[in-house]
Amino acid sequence: MKKHILEIDSVQKSFDTKSILSDVYLKCETADIIGLLGRNGSGKSTLLKIIFGIEAADFKFVRLDGIVKTSTKDLFQEISYLSQESFIPNHFTVTKAISLSIAKNKLDEFYQDEFIQTLKDKKVSHLSGGESRYLEIKLILCNAANFVLLDEPYNGLSPLMIEQVNHLIRTHSNEKGIVITDHNYENVIAISTQLVLLKEGKVHHLKSKDELIEKGYLREGFY
Repeated sequence: MKKHILEIDSVQKSFDTKSILSDVYLKCETADIIGLLGRNGSGKSTLLKIIFGIEAADFKFVRLDGIVKTSTKDLFQEISYLSQESFIPNHFTVTKAISLSIAKNKLDEFYQDEFIQTLKDKKVSHLSGGESRYLEIKLILCNAANFVLLDEPYNGLSPLMIEQVNHLIRTHSNEKGIVITDHNYENVIAISTQLVLLKEGKVHHLKSKDELIEKGYLREGFY
């Protein structure tokens, strides 16, 4: 399988006169699960939106397989994004949401998921928050994009559903590059193949979990 590479370079972002992101560089390859960590307000969600192309940056380069991409349309074809807000219309049935998102030749495989089988006859408005989140995550992970950005995927999920979501992420990381950020930092740390800390607008590429303590993100004994 061909390896694909997503690079985000020289990202600058300010709100009013406050710098949120400064010269941010991030590289994600197929099979990477990059855990993006940082305090509340550090710019994690903003960075994901900039990568996806729905948030303007003061300056940025986005390269896919070494080619600079300036068109939002190009990014949408190559990158999937799970926002913190639900994206499936409430009046949809689960089967309609799936049929509009998943290629016909992939539908049988999608429905092999036992949990999806329990949801398929429901309307989206009748799903619990955790059920809806699981469906959204699976739809995002199962589309054709080579890269996936997950913003707060664990929100509203029970421990059992978190295990199922982590299994999905690991399975699809065989063919996709994934960037994940969540307040549930323990799960982010556990599932990631690389850790990146966003602090004071700068990205720190960590070689070990111990650096989270050294850089003041975690206190001794919290992990």
